[in-house]
Formats: sequence, structure tokens, C-alpha cells
Amino acid sequence: MTTIGDVAKAAGVSVATVSRALRGVDRVSPHTRDRVLAAASELHYVASPAATSLVSGRTRGVGVITPYFNRWFFATVVSGIEKVLREDGYHVLLCDLEGHTFDTRLPITQTMLWKRADGAIILNVPPVPSERSVLDRLGLPVVTVGNRQPGWPSVRIDDGAAMALATRYVVDLGHRDIGYAGTVPASITHLQTPYDRREAFTKVLSDHGLVCPPEWTLECDWTAAGAAEHADRLFAQRDFPTCVVAASDEMAFGVMSAARRHGLRVPEDVSVIGIDDHVHAEIFDLTTVRQDVEAQGRRAGQIMLDALRSRAGDVVVDDVLDVELVVRGSTGPPRRAGGGQRTKESVVVA
Repeated sequence: MTTIGDVAKAAGVSVATVSRALRGVDRVSPHTRDRVLAAASELHYVASPAATSLVSGRTRGVGVITPYFNRWFFATVVSGIEKVLREDGYHVLLCDLEGHTFDTRLPITQTMLWKRADGAIILNVPPVPSERSVLDRLGLPVVTVGNRQPGWPSVRIDDGAAMALATRYVVDLGHRDIGYAGTVPASITHLQTPYDRREAFTKVLSDHGLVCPPEWTLECDWTAAGAAEHADRLFAQRDFPTCVVAASDEMAFGVMSAARRHGLRVPEDVSVIGIDDHVHAEIFDLTTVRQDVEAQGRRAGQIMLDALRSRAGDVVVDDVLDVELVVRGSTGPPRRAGGGQRTKESVVVA
């Protein structure tokens, strides 16, 4: 295996000069740097990342802290981040906080990042004070995605505005008996999005003199399977809403599946709308509010690179990306005024 000493000998310089040339340090003339690079290329020399880190104090890694990794939204954000970072020679250090249950997560600790990452990007996790103290003590640049934290740049959508757009759309279609999928247990304190979206949904209904009764409110774990399980109970009732607003597309998929198992047609018997424009939303013909998830990751990655290059400046960026309504076939006017009472023709499938 070729060593840095071999490169030094071939280029006719010292080992220290080779190290400086390969790291791009200014104290090496262009002519000498070219000679070193040519020798390194000819000998197929690759510097040890660990050794480079020890010398430079940089790991060329960025910690990406996520509450879940195996869910579409978070995986797509990470993909956007990684594409930007790798173009500049950085890699992603994934820190998955998922606990054993939906209402738990692992803490953000010093050992996750210390001497392992040059910065941290936090996805939809509001750090508690002790975690904020850890991150401040490490002195790393931090970027958040999905929620805003004091003093840190952020990339996000306005979750309240997205939900308001979805809810107003179905109200304008004439729906007055509207259910909701996306309430989470009170023990969920590590995710802000569910609360922001539920609050916006309730406000739009209130502005129109409407209320969503508790029996039409689905509390679940924000998965398609969880929403389907709860929607099964909703559609087993004699009276059910003419429309269900889901706080995410994945939950909307679950609601649509449950409706069809109960012999209900979408949208003739029940309309369904979501938020995200999930990669499968078009296949399911789902009306939704689109957010560009990968673009949020790319933007967060670029803000991080600017911070690592000391080009961030003194302004704390709060980059709020646009959303848009995408109308497809899962929504339409209510079948009848006064609610979604089950008809004799409806067939419940066990």
C-alpha cells in the first residue's frame, strides 16, 4: 500500500509538504502542489480520513439527527442533504433517535457528534434545554429542518398554512361533516408538526362555525397502517364524516384503504385529502398539499456548507418554502347534506 512517504519521495518534497498540499493549505506554491498531486495520482495514494481529521481538526462529516429514518419524509430530506454535501466532499453521519414506541425517542448526546461531525442538521426535533446545552457546548454549526429554534438557521414549510389550505379547500367544496386523522397522544413532545397542523385544522373549522367531534378524530402514529386501524372504527359507525382531512399523505392512504374495506367509494361517499405529495400520492389519486421535501434537504445542506465555510454571516436564516394544493380524484362535493349516514347499499367488508 502506498504511503505518504512514498508520495513525498516521488515528488521530491517532505512528508509535511505533501500533507499541506493535499489539504489545500496556502503555504505551498502552486508548482509544488501540482507536483505532489501528480505523484499522489500516479501512485494511487488515498489519504486516511482518520489521519486527515487528526491533522485538520475536521471530520468532513455532518450529523443528521432524525426522529425516524425509515419513513418517507425523513428519508427524502436526508437524501437531499446528502446530495449537496457529497458534492463538496462531506458525508452524512446519521443519528436516528427512534425509540421503541411512537411516543419515545433517544436523547441527543455529546458522543453522537463529538469528534465525529463538523456540524449538525436536526430534522423536526425540538431539542430540550439539556440537548441545546450539549449542542452549544460542542460549538458546531446547527441547522434545523421542519421547526424553528432561536439562534439557528432553519428550513421548513408553514405547517399551519399547509393544513389551512387543505381544510379550506374541502370546506369550499361544501363539506361540513369533516373528520381528522393525525392527532397524537399527549405524551408526544418531541414532534412539533402534529400540533401545528391540528391547531390550524381546528381554527379553520371554527372560522366557519364547524366542529370536528371526538368520535371523528383519529389519534394514531402517523403511519398508513395506524390510520387504517383507527379509520376502521370510524367507518364502522352508522354516522361518519363526508370528508376526512389527514395530516399526512401516509395517513390519508390508510383512511382510503379502510373506507374501501367498508364498501365506501372515494370520493362519492367520503372525500380524503392529505399533506405532503408523497411519492405514491399520484398513484393513489390523492388530493394533497404539496411540499418539496427533497428541496428542504438540499437547502439545509447548502446552509450548512455556507456555515462551515464561514460564509453564513450574522443573519439567522428562516427559509420557509412554498406549498401548493394538488387536486386529484380523492375529493369532491359531499354526497348529501347533513352528514355521511351509512346507506343500506353500503357493504362492510370484514
